[in-house]
Amino acid sequence: MPFLVILDVSHNEVSEFFGFEPPKNLKEVNFSHNSLTQMKDMSAYEALVKLDLDHNRLERIHGLEKCCKLTHLSVAHNHVAGISSLDDVPLADLNLRGNRLKSTEGLENLSRLQSLDLSLNHISSLAGLDNLCMLGSINLEKNQISEIEECKYIHSLLLLRDLNLLGNPVQEQPEYRLSVVFLLQHLTMLDQDKVTVEEKVFSINKYDPPMEVVAARDHMTQLMYQLMQPQLLYDSTLPSDDAPYPMLVLTGPQACGKRELAHRLCEDFHEYFAYGICHTTREPYFGEENGRDYHFVSEEEFQLLEHRGAFLQTVQHGGHKYGLSRDAIEDVAREGLACCVQMELEGVLSLKKSIFEPRYILFLPTIVDNYKAVLRSRDRYTDAQIEAAVSRMELYADFNREQPSFFDNVIRCDYWDKAYQMLERVVKKYLLLEDQEEGEGETTETPPQLGSDSPTSSHSATAPEPSELLYRDHFTKTQQSHKTPVELASIRRQERPVREAVTGKSPGVYSWLIRSSDVSPGHSVDTIKGDRRPGSGVKPVLPPIPPGRKTPQANSPLASPGLRHRQVQASAQR
Repeated sequence: MPFLVILDVSHNEVSEFFGFEPPKNLKEVNFSHNSLTQMKDMSAYEALVKLDLDHNRLERIHGLEKCCKLTHLSVAHNHVAGISSLDDVPLADLNLRGNRLKSTEGLENLSRLQSLDLSLNHISSLAGLDNLCMLGSINLEKNQISEIEECKYIHSLLLLRDLNLLGNPVQEQPEYRLSVVFLLQHLTMLDQDKVTVEEKVFSINKYDPPMEVVAARDHMTQLMYQLMQPQLLYDSTLPSDDAPYPMLVLTGPQACGKRELAHRLCEDFHEYFAYGICHTTREPYFGEENGRDYHFVSEEEFQLLEHRGAFLQTVQHGGHKYGLSRDAIEDVAREGLACCVQMELEGVLSLKKSIFEPRYILFLPTIVDNYKAVLRSRDRYTDAQIEAAVSRMELYADFNREQPSFFDNVIRCDYWDKAYQMLERVVKKYLLLEDQEEGEGETTETPPQLGSDSPTSSHSATAPEPSELLYRDHFTKTQQSHKTPVELASIRRQERPVREAVTGKSPGVYSWLIRSSDVSPGHSVDTIKGDRRPGSGVKPVLPPIPPGRKTPQANSPLASPGLRHRQVQASAQR
């Protein structure tokens, strides 16, 4: 029968394997449920596509090396204890169910395999399956797999959709299903049950949550702790909701210089800024001072402060906890200054969910060799920690690229002197000090527009030069927007009464901003001791301006809240 294509001799007592002349066109052969004990060389069957040898007595698979078209092979319920001679066979479907296999050895080079059935064996490890990149279905039911970590061998199989681990000891592990779903996010079926989208999201949020999720959890936690405490009127609370307390946050990867630059900025601009000291559970590095760089506390003290609602945000980084306390901000606000703090990206994400609206400046190293040299010079980082820090540098860069308006400014910090020069220029823009310096010597001074550079304005005071390192300005996107004449006229009408109220010409409907109860005309506002308790009817009075201190413009985004409040009240009295 030279034209025979399909041969089915199943459920017989056949004991001789292919005991006939090979038909050249034979494609499918079924020898299941017979008495075969061994295979022979099948190099003459070049057209064979499918071979079924289930329920026989075979102990070894061999003789298929020349079957260059064989894609489906089933040797279920035999006595096979090892796999060999299949490397050159283009198998797509392999069934080895119910044999005596103890490992997956011999399957490493079946790169075209799409479906694999290894159920009812004695397999305890999945090592050897990591190269089967075309695999979409694996049946491992009733084997000896006991560790969830075995899934790491099939983690890179991106086409894997169906995995069956029923009847394995691994199912007794706590949170087994959620762990497997987390490790194999591309699965659609696990243990013959559909994997839902909710399971995938929940597994990620549990075992490797995105920074946004961690920040949201931290914010909710700290907020609940704060609400459990007696509520107070804080010094950082300003007279109106649209005038947030001015803060400056410097962020960037570790050892990028943000803490050193923050201290230098607070020293040079001490009439505007003071450093907000965070808490940490790590030990102080060489040269660090307790109460100046950090408040160094134990794990127990940190946890106690957290439960007391002392922190606005906390993060865990490098195995240690860091936290920005409410007192760190209030101590600065009590002096009538803006608070300058430094923190990692996770802290920024958490702080952005709070009531504060700081300016965020990212310090980003761009030369990897320079950054590594800085880390090595500190003699406190291992090679593994240095590589982890470099990956964090890439994390910051990717985050900034994916969310271009997240940071108000981005400054390259490969060289700290140049970075500080840029920081100084940025801060002067925030404080509108450049306009003051340009206007020195003029006989008249035009009051600045209220929206000239405030966080709610629609344009910046001065446009950044394209050649500057300041290549990511927070207001660039709004500068490029085009407003119609009607919109511009509306904005001017809204700004006029506010500007007149600030200058004292016509308080009008904004008079509540500058009204001070119990203040007689002949007394100075700064000399009256106001009751700070809510409902007392007297606004809290911030300390007077020290002699020789520069007075920032009242509407400066980073001007001291106390100075701004006193200027408004003084203008009203005039």
